[in-house]
Amino acid sequence: MKYDFDEVISRRGTSSLKWDVKENELPMWVADMDFPVAKPIQEAILKRASHPIFGYQSYPREWKKAYHDFYFDLFHIDIKEDWLSYATGIVPIVSSAVRAFSKPGEGVLVNNPVYNIFHHSIENNGRKIVSSDLVYDGDKYCIDFVDLEEKMSMDDVHLYILCNPQNPTGQIHSEETLKRIADLAAKHDVIIISDEIHGPLTDIGKTYVPLLKAAPENRSWIVAASPTKAFNIAGIQCAAFYTPNKELKEKLETQLNIDECNEANVFSFPAMIAAYQKSRDWLLQCRETITRNRKIVKDYLEENIPELKLIYGEATYLLWISIEKLGNDSDEFASFLREKTGLFVNSGAPYGANGKSFIRMNIACPKAVLYDGLERLKSGVDLYKSEIKAA
Repeated sequence: MKYDFDEVISRRGTSSLKWDVKENELPMWVADMDFPVAKPIQEAILKRASHPIFGYQSYPREWKKAYHDFYFDLFHIDIKEDWLSYATGIVPIVSSAVRAFSKPGEGVLVNNPVYNIFHHSIENNGRKIVSSDLVYDGDKYCIDFVDLEEKMSMDDVHLYILCNPQNPTGQIHSEETLKRIADLAAKHDVIIISDEIHGPLTDIGKTYVPLLKAAPENRSWIVAASPTKAFNIAGIQCAAFYTPNKELKEKLETQLNIDECNEANVFSFPAMIAAYQKSRDWLLQCRETITRNRKIVKDYLEENIPELKLIYGEATYLLWISIEKLGNDSDEFASFLREKTGLFVNSGAPYGANGKSFIRMNIACPKAVLYDGLERLKSGVDLYKSEIKAA
C-alpha cells in the first residue's frame, strides 16, 4: 500500500476543532478524517507556500478542468466548464442559495434526519424548516414521495436542499429516486440545491449517482461539490457549484458575491487541482479503509453491543447508530458517553425526525483508534444500562 492509513498521528496542539478536547477524550464526531492528506496535495501547498507573497488570487482555468475530468472519469458525467462557479465552501453555497431563492418567512424543504447545518442555514436566514421526513423501516431510510410532493406543492416552498449521498444515514440515493425527485421539483417549480460533497466517499464496489446523471434534462437544480471531505482538506475551505441553468447560476453567483463567499485563499486552487488530478490513488485507498472500518463496526456491535444497531449505509465515513433499545434520548446518552468514557460522538437529535434515537460516529481513523472508540462505546453502554437499572 502506498499510504499508511493506520498510522496514528497526534493532532493535539494543532488548533484542530475535532481534537480540541480533554486529554482523556477521544473525538469521533465532526466530519474530518484522522488520515494524512495525499502527498501531491501537501506538495502543492508547500510549493505555493515557498513563494513569499500571498496576495489576492485569480481564478486559473485549470481548476475547472480538474473538476470536469474527475467527475467525468469517475462518475461519467460531463460538467461543462461554463457551468462551474467557485465558492469558499458548501455551507456558504447553501446559505447563499437560501437567500437567493427564497424570501424571509418562506419554507425551505429538507428530508430529516439530515445534516443539521442545513437547519441553521434556513433558520438563521429567517426562513422556516419544512421537512418531508425520510421513512425508517428499522433497517434503512427512503423517500416518502407522497409526502414530498405534498410539501413541494406548498405555496411558500420554492427551494429544496437535497443531501446526496445522505448525511447522517450514509445511504445512497438511487438513480430512479433522484429522477423522481427532480421530476416533482420541476412539476412544482421548486429549485433543488444538491449537496454532493460526500459523493466520492462510497464503499468499494459502490458508487453514488450525481443528480446530473439522473436528471440531465431537468434545469431546475444546482449541485454543490467540493474535494474537502473526500480528500480531507476541510481547513482549506474551497468548493464549487454547477448548473446548466444560466439564470440560476448568475443569481447564485451574485448572492455569493454579496455575501463575500467567492474569494479563494492562496492554497485553494493548488489543493483542489492536486486532489482531483493527482490524488485518486489516495482516494481509492481511503475508501478501502473506510469500507473495512464500517465492517469492523458492524461486526463489533453485533458481537459485543447488541443493544446498538448500525444503519448500514454505503457512503460517507459517518455512521448512524440506533440506540432505541437503550432509550430515545441521544443527547443524554452522548453526554453520558463523553463524561464516563471520554468518547465524543454526535447526538442524533439535532438532525431532526427520529434522530433522538440515534448517535452519529466518525470512523475515518486508524484501526487502533477505531477499536479504542468501540471499547469505550461498549463500556459506556454497560455503564448506562447499569445506571438505568439502579434508577
